[in-house]
Amino acid sequence: MKNVYVVRHCKAEGQEPDARLTELGTQQAENLAKFLIDKDIDCIISSPYERAFRTIAPLAEQIGIKVVLDDRLTERILSSRNQPDWRNMLRKTFDDPDLCYEGGESSSSAMSRAISVVMEVLNSEGKNIVLVSHGNLISLMLKHFDDRIGFKDWESLSNPDVYHLSFSEYKQPAVHRIWTEGTSPDLFISGE
Repeated sequence: MKNVYVVRHCKAEGQEPDARLTELGTQQAENLAKFLIDKDIDCIISSPYERAFRTIAPLAEQIGIKVVLDDRLTERILSSRNQPDWRNMLRKTFDDPDLCYEGGESSSSAMSRAISVVMEVLNSEGKNIVLVSHGNLISLMLKHFDDRIGFKDWESLSNPDVYHLSFSEYKQPAVHRIWTEGTSPDLFISGE
């Protein structure tokens, strides 16, 4: 059995790679460390974006694990240009995973790079792994394991958020939303 905890970063000052956590986000990171401290985490991999790394830094410090930064966990780029209608554009990419806007990345491509990280950790020595990333990429990662996940699930993500993927041999993983601060208690997404 392997457990993968997929973490969305805490509240941040913006969307840029170097956007820092807000004061609230810093407190959320401390709360997140308390939430994950008893999960026997033996590996942490994070997007190199400042807000993602700082989200998991308190836990890493408390348990004495170095955070591995991985570019494959950076947020998916929808388009190279600022788009006023970006939400509708994003919705369409859930319906058509190969749709790719100018300078952007298709859902299929983004999902593929995220899943490559998951597959690596499943083939590693670690048993309890934390992956820290961003909302759109996380929703695509979860969609890989349950095709019912879509735009509405992306909309319902909180900052932070935590999903637990439990993998046992020969089965699709069970996917549970386990973060409850400011959300409905233990929202079940898909079954074993």
